[in-house]
Amino acid sequence: MRKVKYNWLPDFVYGGIDGAVTTFAVVAGVVGAELSTTIILILGFANLLADGFSMAVGKYSSDKAELERIAHIRTLEEESILTKPKEEKGEIRRILKNWGFTGRDLLRAEHIITSNPKIWVKMMLNHEFNIIEENIDPLRGAYTTLLSFIVIGIIPLLGYLSQSRSGIGDAELFIGTSIGTLVALFVVGTVKSRFSSRHWFVTGMETALIGGFAAAIAYVVGDLLGKLLNIG
Repeated sequence: MRKVKYNWLPDFVYGGIDGAVTTFAVVAGVVGAELSTTIILILGFANLLADGFSMAVGKYSSDKAELERIAHIRTLEEESILTKPKEEKGEIRRILKNWGFTGRDLLRAEHIITSNPKIWVKMMLNHEFNIIEENIDPLRGAYTTLLSFIVIGIIPLLGYLSQSRSGIGDAELFIGTSIGTLVALFVVGTVKSRFSSRHWFVTGMETALIGGFAAAIAYVVGDLLGKLLNIG
């Protein structure tokens, strides 16, 4: 069976959104607490690398576990076909009847499917266990997620890296950072529309609003804690 080419876009969107949202929230929280640019960079990059690595490991482990689960179920089905062919043929017959097959068409379709063990097992996986097989690549999924997390997630930190040279004020820099991050989230959100029937503008705005809302929460929490603890 021909292997489907790995589709990196879902992992890119997944990593990019999380990277931008979490790093932007860290920046907003520190700004809300009125702490220094140094603190922003330390916490921002710590989050960028640690959380990015954690997401990549989680993605790898999740995909690997899913492949192992599918392989285990496939093995059980292959054994069932050999040891209980009558019962397994009955499962195929019930599936085909639900699709509207009757009479000779039902018998012919059943014969065609059960004559090919690979197709037989695949059909059982899809319709008995609700497993839709796709090209899962744990290693590629992990590094695509990590790369996207870092590339998109570093955007909220770029202005602070050059603040000492640019001479931009704190308030103006945070506004510029907010705009840049929300635009980045909007773009990533439009890419997400490729996986749904929703309009690209709607998914883009939704993603940007989620990021903005998370940052607003972090800013308020940072502001409250800064006043409560008398820091900044």
